[in-house]
Amino acid sequence: MSRLLFDRLNVALLAIAVLGLVSGLGLWLGGHAHLATLAWIAGVCPVLAALVVEIVRSLAKGDVGLDIVAALSMSAALLFGESLAAAVVALMYSGGTFLESFAEGRARREMSDLLSRVPRTATRKRRGTLDDVPLDEIEPGDLLLIRQGDIAPVDGTVEGDGAMLDQSALTGESMPVRLGRGKDVMSGSTNAGEVFDLRVSRRAADSTYAGIVRLVEAAQRSKAPMARLADRYSLLFLVVTLALASAAWWFTGDPIRAVAVLVVATPCPLILAVPVALVAGLSRAAHFGVLIKGAKPLEALARIQTLILDKTGTLTDGRPQVVSITALAELSEDDVLYFAAALDQASKHPIAQAIVAAAHARGASLPLPENVVETPGDGVAGVIDGRKVVVGGVAFVASQSEAVNLEGTIRQAGSVVVAIAVDGQLVGHLVMADALRAGTSDLLAGLRRLGIGRILLATGDRRAVAEAVTEGLDLDAVRADLTPDQKVLVVLTERKNGLVMMVGDGVNDAPALAAADIGVAMGARGAAASAEAADVVLLVDQLDRLLSGIEVAQLSRRIALESVLAGIGLSILGMIAAAFGYLTPVQGALLQEMIDVAVILNALRALRITPKQAGRIAPALANGKAGRPPELKSNAA
Repeated sequence: MSRLLFDRLNVALLAIAVLGLVSGLGLWLGGHAHLATLAWIAGVCPVLAALVVEIVRSLAKGDVGLDIVAALSMSAALLFGESLAAAVVALMYSGGTFLESFAEGRARREMSDLLSRVPRTATRKRRGTLDDVPLDEIEPGDLLLIRQGDIAPVDGTVEGDGAMLDQSALTGESMPVRLGRGKDVMSGSTNAGEVFDLRVSRRAADSTYAGIVRLVEAAQRSKAPMARLADRYSLLFLVVTLALASAAWWFTGDPIRAVAVLVVATPCPLILAVPVALVAGLSRAAHFGVLIKGAKPLEALARIQTLILDKTGTLTDGRPQVVSITALAELSEDDVLYFAAALDQASKHPIAQAIVAAAHARGASLPLPENVVETPGDGVAGVIDGRKVVVGGVAFVASQSEAVNLEGTIRQAGSVVVAIAVDGQLVGHLVMADALRAGTSDLLAGLRRLGIGRILLATGDRRAVAEAVTEGLDLDAVRADLTPDQKVLVVLTERKNGLVMMVGDGVNDAPALAAADIGVAMGARGAAASAEAADVVLLVDQLDRLLSGIEVAQLSRRIALESVLAGIGLSILGMIAAAFGYLTPVQGALLQEMIDVAVILNALRALRITPKQAGRIAPALANGKAGRPPELKSNAA
C-alpha cells in the first residue's frame, strides 16, 4: 500500500470513528439509546475490520504485535454490551494511528523538502547566448548563469569575483557563505547574492544534490531495531494483559473488568513512541548536515563505543595546500607564488591546482602561460611575462636550471617541496602538505565526552607520516601501512570492545565502512563506493558534523526509551486499577488515549534537539588552526 493511500485510509477511519462516537452521543442524549448503540457499533466495525486485516498481514509475516490487544478490546466491548467503550477504543486506535502518521510526516519534512528543491533546467552561456536547457544536457566545462534566488543545479566552481550562497538546506548553516573565485559550489545551494557564473564540474546525475536525494529516499524506508525489539516485547505484554484481564474476570466474575483491562492496554506506546522519536531524529540530524540512512543506523549510532578514523580526506582535508613559501634572490614570496601559479594554470595536477588556488586567494591576477611543456610526474616549463619559468620537483627543476638539489635539506615528514626557477636561477620553493583538519583535538575531546571510549587512526600511509599527523592527538592507537582488507581486519578486531564506527571517504575505505557496525562517509561528493557502503553520510566535508549526528542519535534514542517506559508504566498502573474495579471501560479508554497522546508529543521533542558538543569546538574551527601535514603521494607540481 502506498504511503498516500495509507494516510488517506487513516483519515477515513478516524472520520468514521469520530462520526460514530459523536452521533451516538447525540442520539443517547436525545433519549434514543438503541439508535445510539447502533451508531457506536457502526463507527467501530470499519475500524475493527481494518485492524483485523492488518493483524492477518502481520501474522503472515511472522510478526505478533499489540494490535491484537486493540482488536480484542473492541471485540470484547461489543460482545459484553459496552458499545460506548468500544467506540472510544476505535477512536483511540484510529486517532493514535493518525497521530503517528502525522508525526512521522512532520518528522520527515526536512528531509523530504530536499526532494522538492531539485531544479529541472539550467541557464547555459554558450557563444554569447543564454539558453534554458534540461539538466541532462549539462556537461562538465559548461558555463551556467546563476541568478539571485536560483538553486545551483549541478556541482561546479565559481567564475568571476565570487558568490554569496545559502547552503542551509544542505549543511544546516543559518548564514550565507561567501565563496571566492575557483571555490567549489555544491548543487542544491541557493544564490543569496548577485548573479554569478558557475563552471560545471560534474554532470547532474553525479552531483552532490543528486546523491543526497538518492540517500534521502533510501533513508525514508527503514524499521528501527528498537521498533523490532518493541514487537518482540509486545508478545510478552500481550500475555501479561490477557493474564491480568482473565484474572480480573476469574476472581470477580465480572467480565466488564476484563474489558476495562483490555481497553487500558490498547494501544501500547511501544508501537507509537519508538518510530516517531527515531524518525524525528533522522529529520533533525539531516538539518545539521548528517544524513543517516534509516532508523536502524540511528539507533546503533547512539551506542557506538569505538571510532576508527581514516587519515587522508577524513582526519586531513585530503587536498594539498601551500603551508610555506621561501623566496630566494631578490624576489618576494608573492613573486615566487605568482610565477609558480601562472605556469601551473596549464597543469591539472592536484598540487598545481592548489598552487593556483593559493595565488587566487591572495588576489593575484595571473597571465596566461606560453610555450608550456609538461613532464608528467615531474613538472612544467614555460614562459611567463617573457621569462622562462620551471616549476616542479626539486630534481626536475635542478636538471633544467642552475638550482641545487634541496630535497634532502628542506623536505619535512609528511610534506612535498615544489621548486621554482626563473631564467635558469632558483628563486624559491613552496612546501605543500595535506593539512590536518582544524579543531581536530577539540573534536576528539568532544567524541570522548559523548561516550566513545576508544579512538584509532587506520591509514594506508607510512607509519612515519601517520605519526607525524597524529602527534599530540588523543588517540588510543595508530594503524599504518594498511591495505583495504587490513582495514577490515582492524574493524573486526575492535568489535570485541563494542560497536565500531568507521569514518572514511575513499574507495579503499568502502570495505571497512561496510564491515563496521556504522560506516560514515565524508561528504556526499566523496567516492561513490564509500557513500554507498556507509550508513551515515556527512553532507559537507566537516568532521565536526559527526558530533551533531551522534548527539542527535543519543538524545533521540533516550527520548524514545523515556516515552516507552513512561507509557508502559502508566498503562500497567491503569490496567491494575481497572482490574480492581476503579476504572470503567470508558474511563480506561479515555485514560489510555491521554497516555498515547502524551507519549507521541514527548517523542516529537526529538525535532527540537540542539546538539551542544558541536558548539564547543566551533571556536577552534573558526580559528582554523591546522595540525601537522601528512605526506602527498607525488613530489612534482
